[in-house]
Amino acid sequence: ELESELDAENRRLGDASKNLRKTERKIKELTFAADEDKKNHERMQALIDQLQGKVKSYKKQIEEAEEIAALNLAKYRKVAGALGDAEAAADENEQALARMKARARSASLGPL
Repeated sequence: ELESELDAENRRLGDASKNLRKTERKIKELTFAADEDKKNHERMQALIDQLQGKVKSYKKQIEEAEEIAALNLAKYRKVAGALGDAEAAADENEQALARMKARARSASLGPL
């Protein structure tokens, strides 16, 4: 009877050892997977930081481009206004020239 208890105890010890090795192997696998996940997370975080830097840079470039566009629009409007004034002055000068020519013709024809 003691031998059968010893055999049973040895079987339980063997089963417990087998379960221990199985559990240790599972722990190693999970530890490895956790390390890989951590490395992937760090890589992703570095990519996120890099992309956020690019976004910030692009936003700054957009703001600068908008400022330049606003300045150019103001210059365009100023030049367009000056052009309108110049066209009006040219029209007035052309009318004055036409009146002077008409007077000159009538004056040259008058005393005959």
